[in-house]
Amino acid sequence: MAASTSPASSPSPESPGLPRSAASSASSGPPGVSPSPASSGSPRSAASPASVVALPGRPRVTQLRLAAFAGHRRAVLRLGPLTLLAGPSGSGKTSALRAYDALARLGGGAELGAVFPDPGACVPERARPDAQRRRGFRIGCTADGAEGPVHLDVAVQAEPELRIVGERLSADGVVLLETALRDPGRRAVQAAWHTAGSAPVTRAPLPDDRLGTPLLPLRVAGKTDGQRRVLAAAEQMVVALRSVFACDPRPDRMREPVPTGSGRLLGGCDNLADVLWRTRAECGRRHAQFVAAVRTGCAGPVGRAGCRAPRSARARASPPRAPRARGGARALIDRGDGTRTGLARLGYGELRYLALALVLFTGPGVLEVDPAGEVPAALQTLTVLADGFDRGLDVDQRAELLRLAARMCDRGHIRFVGAVADASWAAGAVGAAGGAGAAGGDGGPGGVTVVHLEP
Repeated sequence: MAASTSPASSPSPESPGLPRSAASSASSGPPGVSPSPASSGSPRSAASPASVVALPGRPRVTQLRLAAFAGHRRAVLRLGPLTLLAGPSGSGKTSALRAYDALARLGGGAELGAVFPDPGACVPERARPDAQRRRGFRIGCTADGAEGPVHLDVAVQAEPELRIVGERLSADGVVLLETALRDPGRRAVQAAWHTAGSAPVTRAPLPDDRLGTPLLPLRVAGKTDGQRRVLAAAEQMVVALRSVFACDPRPDRMREPVPTGSGRLLGGCDNLADVLWRTRAECGRRHAQFVAAVRTGCAGPVGRAGCRAPRSARARASPPRAPRARGGARALIDRGDGTRTGLARLGYGELRYLALALVLFTGPGVLEVDPAGEVPAALQTLTVLADGFDRGLDVDQRAELLRLAARMCDRGHIRFVGAVADASWAAGAVGAAGGAGAAGGDGGPGGVTVVHLEP
């Protein structure tokens, strides 16, 4: 897939692919995948002016590289605080979000097989196997933060068996960690990390079914300046990747009562009623903001186009009065005149609107995410990945959600990446809240970065 961002910005610096030592048979990148490094197209962006100053100390992913993944070849996607991946069906929006989510889970220490249950689907369709019938894919990202830009590139062999065959962590042109498959008969890769002491590098085996970067704190002593630099870069990358919530609300699963449980919202938003019950009890201010958004995005009970609920309406979740055997929580919209509308009566777009608004108003304590528990929350950024962001929404609903996302991203603790079929409306929606203009850096808070994907 070809990718570009809007014309307001210049291309981000290109981070090369894995070194040749990690791309050959002895120190191999994935067979059947071109070893050419990812190259940027002509990035273009459209954004409104910054309304707050970004917090540079918070680690955040500012670039996603899909050197060879599914339908993508040499794609470099620049990510701002609020990013829309735009393109027709088949342009690779979902696969880009899937690659981001995969990197996040690997950064959290997940096992490779759990992250890629169907690795063959990630291999570029025209990738040809080598003499040993091996094929694979390559993905990577850049995380900005206190240590500056840190680059991570990963090469995965998908066939005949799933394994990581190459990984590189680098910053300022220095390779801080490099792994390579030396012996295909062993379930390990040879790792070398920067030491800058009496020996320039330290070598040791690492497992081939997990990412090496999150394992570095268990292996690197931190006695030399070089080792401390490795640990700082690895921490920045892991923290930037960890707090990711991938969601694609499923209205068909939100209409029925749900059992009360942890109150943590699932990726499909199936348990929306349970989470509303929790947020109403625990955070009245945010719940009131959510209710205000509901007034904008939900129609009245008669279903007439453009009709809105009365201003006195309030959204809430409450236990049903049905017998305990049929128990669970039901989400209701109180119309303010004694009428309560259950979710089963709401339209597909209304339910997706409610779910996405709730996601934007909550945080890691409510969403089903895996934050870095050892790092203060003030130094972490939650990233929401929303596939089909505009699916089923009318023009008012999608504009209101985008404005809401811009407000949340302005505060600096949330970043948002959504997939849309067309983003021609986005600049106007955000501009209505603050005007349109060019943004620099990684998109600038208060605006929207549009990445155009083409089949």
